[in-house]
Amino acid sequence: MDVVDSVWDFLGSYWWLIFVVGPAVGGVVQSIERWDRRRRQDKLEMYRIRHGAEQPAAPAPPDDGEVSAAEVARAVAAHDETQKRWLAYELDAVKSLEYPLMSDMREQVTVDFHRARRAAEDLRPDDLEELRDRRRLDRYREAVREMQVRFDVAEREARRRRASDFSPTERQALDRAKRLLAMADDEGSSQAERQSAYRRAMKELEGIVALPDAATDALEHRIAGHLDRGPGGDAPPS
Repeated sequence: MDVVDSVWDFLGSYWWLIFVVGPAVGGVVQSIERWDRRRRQDKLEMYRIRHGAEQPAAPAPPDDGEVSAAEVARAVAAHDETQKRWLAYELDAVKSLEYPLMSDMREQVTVDFHRARRAAEDLRPDDLEELRDRRRLDRYREAVREMQVRFDVAEREARRRRASDFSPTERQALDRAKRLLAMADDEGSSQAERQSAYRRAMKELEGIVALPDAATDALEHRIAGHLDRGPGGDAPPS
């Protein structure tokens, strides 16, 4: 009892220490509580990591199930739209000169696009009903997505660089060739003007850049009657 009385006497004399020590003790208690919460969270996370793989996975849809005609149509439309965007460069000689990277097979981004384009074409059957099979549609749709991505990458790079890889002299030649090709493709120009413009444009481009075959074929087809006919408009005798 003497010890207890001494303690109470001490507390009675130094009661003010509660206001000094109390906040520190409270802070320690809060720190311990936070540590305990983190410890329990860490244990729970470790449990999830160790046993998460053992949880049953949600059932996947059957791979061999048929798909709707609308799904097939969307995949084919995405493919056709990307093809159309590519052909805008491939069939337009002037646009091809504005963005030469799009037809330059020395560029990796261009090679990557054409590889993806061929893969999508290989997976597209002549009979689109064959894409009603889930596995075939998934493979085709993924190939189309890859083609879209690769085209976007190549187009952004082509628009960023334009003709910056050419020397000033070469860029001047490209500009002249673009003007000449525009004249060659102008139905309002005379026969002699179209014929001369086309041949001068090809001369300007020698040793600088090669136009896509599809672009030159399309242009020559449009002005075929003017390239091989004489001044009178009659084809030369065979």
